[in-house]
Amino acid sequence: MSSLDTTKYDSSNLSGSYSWIESLKGVYYGPGSVKTALPKLLKTLGAKKALVVTGRSLHDKTDIVKTVENILKEHNAYGATFYEIGQHAPVAGIRNGLKKFKEVGADVIVSVGGGSPVDAAKAILYFQQQETGGPFLNQIAIPTTLSAAEYTSGAGYTNDEGFKVAVSAPQLTPAGIILDAELTLATPERLWLSTGMRAVDHAVENLYRPLVAPPIKHLCYAALADLFKYLPASKANPQDVAIRQKLQIASWMSLWPLKMEKYSALGLSHALGHKLGARYSIPHGITSCLTLAPVVALKAEIASQEDKEWLAGALFYLRKPSTGSLESDILKLSADIQQLVDDLGLHSTLTEYKVPREHIPQIAELAVGSKDDPTLPKVVALLESLY
Repeated sequence: MSSLDTTKYDSSNLSGSYSWIESLKGVYYGPGSVKTALPKLLKTLGAKKALVVTGRSLHDKTDIVKTVENILKEHNAYGATFYEIGQHAPVAGIRNGLKKFKEVGADVIVSVGGGSPVDAAKAILYFQQQETGGPFLNQIAIPTTLSAAEYTSGAGYTNDEGFKVAVSAPQLTPAGIILDAELTLATPERLWLSTGMRAVDHAVENLYRPLVAPPIKHLCYAALADLFKYLPASKANPQDVAIRQKLQIASWMSLWPLKMEKYSALGLSHALGHKLGARYSIPHGITSCLTLAPVVALKAEIASQEDKEWLAGALFYLRKPSTGSLESDILKLSADIQQLVDDLGLHSTLTEYKVPREHIPQIAELAVGSKDDPTLPKVVALLESLY
């Protein structure tokens, strides 16, 4: 899933294109907004019966799923709740979710939780469409983390062999998204903050992702400014709903919905995260904590001039003075990212997750897409440095 896109494109600074995702009908945000936004989206979509897709912890340990179920019941739109979605969305859960979707006669999925339920819902709808040959049905996403899976058209899940794979179609982007910070209060601190680092990863890697238009890169600068400010504030004041709402909006800015010509990893940090996450049971947010800072440091050496300029430009938005050179500014950004990881208490190693050293060459090759890639030795060295 999601190796790097190694196609050589012309500069996106002066020419390119942008296209909004047609399937997305609305993003609603604000504390308590689920009560009014969910009925509005059901009406907009003409949806009659929903399957709620979530994870076991959220279902068993919080009242959040009950809140969503009750809103659906008030509008005679509740079908059932499926909560067998595990971390990295194992395919067995997706198969069972599709079975439940068909059993209850649902015509929409309401996903509640982090990236795994959102991606699992996309995969369920993908396989449903493949079976019927009809139109793609819709998802309304209610995220409780900052992973931002709800803004993309791809769904990552874990296959029977334990590897992360993907399905993708423009119609898989959720048709509605509800950012209600009150529903995030029960999210465990480590999950909340580490998915915040995932949003930092999105914002940074969009600065050098091919085909991303300049306005979106400026949204990423704004996302970085807020993420660097409000993640530590949220750690210090975990019950502050306003701070959590600002972080949800920053996560949205970090991965603004757009239609890409090709589905691929945002950049090297994401490509490595996809290869490390499911296989070694490392949460996506933690893979970003591991890989982003060293990848940015590597970019000071291997990135194009244009990409270096975009990366170095982040310091201005973080209110940090320039060092006087692009390469040194990028290294400063890398150090600031690592400092943020450390300040949030999220420092990790590959040793901690028992990743065998002998697997490193294969992980690197899968991430860059070819053993002939000239950066492969540097990526191997990067991974070695994470022990």
